[in-house]
Amino acid sequence: MTVRACLPYGDPRLHRPAAPVESVTQTVRMIWDDMIDTMEAMPGVGLAAPQIGIMMRLAVVDASDKRGQAVRMANPEILHSSIKLRSHEEASPNLPGVSALIERPRAVTVRFLNFDGEIEERDFVGLWATSVQHQCDHLDGRLFVDHLSPLRRKMLVQKSTKLARKA
Repeated sequence: MTVRACLPYGDPRLHRPAAPVESVTQTVRMIWDDMIDTMEAMPGVGLAAPQIGIMMRLAVVDASDKRGQAVRMANPEILHSSIKLRSHEEASPNLPGVSALIERPRAVTVRFLNFDGEIEERDFVGLWATSVQHQCDHLDGRLFVDHLSPLRRKMLVQKSTKLARKA
């Protein structure tokens, strides 16, 4: 298991949809393990494979209080979203040093291939739901800043770029 480097915002892979996963193989499970290690090192509550340069529809989410409860998802698809919205300050290791308040549905029902390669449907609420939606955005080539106005997005990208140069 390895902590992998996250791509910078300007990398074109972050802005393209990822390819579907045909089946859950040992290689997929190893990628999920690396993704969990990377998510824990950030620390974060989710990670999508494109964030580390792997263009597969893979995501991990762990919004539990004590950690160690990561949900591994291949080809996650949001089936239902609640009408009630929830605001949360979102960030991404692909845009270090910046965040923004994003409003998303408070709860979602998601279908995905699980660790055993079986189709699973699960309901996520609160921070879990926010993180799942955030990861699905990454799998579709979108980042949290794409939910902002063009001016606000430009300001955050410039700020992150400036902070990265100083580091």
